[in-house]
Amino acid sequence: MEGIVNKVAESGIITLDLETFYPKEEVVELDIKDFLFMEMLLKEKEFREKLDQTDWIFYKEKIVAVFCSTDAIIPMWAYMLVSTKLSPYAKEVFLGNKKETIEKVVEKNIQQTNTDQFKDKRVVVKGCGDIEISPSAYLSISNKLLPVVKSLMYGEPCSTVPVYKKRGL
Repeated sequence: MEGIVNKVAESGIITLDLETFYPKEEVVELDIKDFLFMEMLLKEKEFREKLDQTDWIFYKEKIVAVFCSTDAIIPMWAYMLVSTKLSPYAKEVFLGNKKETIEKVVEKNIQQTNTDQFKDKRVVVKGCGDIEISPSAYLSISNKLLPVVKSLMYGEPCSTVPVYKKRGL
């Protein structure tokens, strides 16, 4: 009798899990409304005083999502001022809520990926996992890989949906 053959292992397919692009650091939110008069008005003097009174150490080595949850009008310099307070502590600072910031970090990490290892390879982008992956991440990884891969698939190596195959193969 012949032994069991693992055809998936022999296929040469590389599995790419988009969860690996998620931030390793904690992502926390900073809501500017907390620095506003009545959570609605930005009074420069009070805004600066509240910023000066904040213990910024809480944001040390974290990714910070800066946003305003109210309909207040925030001048551009206020975001710049918040950034100057966060920069000595935070790992990175983004504009947006936590979900939007995670998407931006994932996008940044995908764009920084060296695609040499995928050149002329069959790649399957993993479809299931413990973390919800945004559609923008799938779009971004596709754009990054299409110029270099032999074929691109979605799913698991044993059950894939073909997405792209280089012509002439």
